[in-house]
Amino acid sequence: MSHGETDEIGVLSADTARVVAETMAALSAPSRVRILSRLALGSCSVGRLADDLEIAQPAVSQHLRVLRHLGLVVGARDGRHTIYALHDDHVRSLLGEAVSHSEHLRLGLAAHPLLEGARG
Repeated sequence: MSHGETDEIGVLSADTARVVAETMAALSAPSRVRILSRLALGSCSVGRLADDLEIAQPAVSQHLRVLRHLGLVVGARDGRHTIYALHDDHVRSLLGEAVSHSEHLRLGLAAHPLLEGARG
């Protein structure tokens, strides 16, 4: 699969599947999803994230460590503070697709390919 290609995934290797599963597991924590959604609006410090999301600063730092380890966010020192941002637009797209899928399921709008063929 070439960089940026998303329509044809194919069967994943065990290593790729492991990395994707680890990435998806990071999204299993609502606080991490909220952190990513805030960072999608623009970069900011741990303190700003904690204030904006009303999450204790130590908890935000712990979530950021996980997200950074998985390559979903990056941090850069700015004096005494570290400023965090989404790693790249892939993370923004991943988050957007997850939100879109969740909303479609909630509204009953998700297409079911197996069911679509059975209706025809």
